[in-house]
Amino acid sequence: MEDVYKTIEKPSKETLFKEKGSKFFGYTFPVLTEEDVKESIEELRKKHHAARHFCYAYQLGIEKIRFRANDDGEPNNSAGMPIYGQIQSFEVTNILIVSVRYFGGTKLGVGGLISAYKTSAQMALEASYILEKTINIEYKLTFNYDLMNPVMRVVKEKNINIVSQKLEMDCQYIISVRKKDADSIFAIFNNLYKVDVKVLE
Repeated sequence: MEDVYKTIEKPSKETLFKEKGSKFFGYTFPVLTEEDVKESIEELRKKHHAARHFCYAYQLGIEKIRFRANDDGEPNNSAGMPIYGQIQSFEVTNILIVSVRYFGGTKLGVGGLISAYKTSAQMALEASYILEKTINIEYKLTFNYDLMNPVMRVVKEKNINIVSQKLEMDCQYIISVRKKDADSIFAIFNNLYKVDVKVLE
């Protein structure tokens, strides 16, 4: 079962592609929400206040994918989709790619624009540090103090990541496990006497 995905953790360095006098500045940003997307584009609009077009595409999600491509005034499908095509070809998610265009006086035509935006997006991705992450599932474990030792033994043996713990009347642990191991880990804790296991959404 596939439980890895590719993404970026920090914005790329600015890249520049020139075509017949037009300049295309390329950027990638790590994003988790549409709000992140808006903020990143706003930042670029301040930085490039003289630019004509801020064309972009983003993809959010790991198993449920949401994406959007925006031509920002360029001819239909000549900018956003070629940018999105590069997101697909590099197989990355939770990412925004923006190509900021300064018009250089010579029209590139639809074919020229598709090629330029595709190249700009590709250069921005190549300038990004892409890393592979695992898809993890979080469980909340609730148990009495007398079960602390058996629970901790499983945590150590299975190399489980404890996200947080709360020790009050009883013990509450939030643990994070790789998706491919999740069912077996769930079964181990579920079979331990009186450990309450809940999946966190």
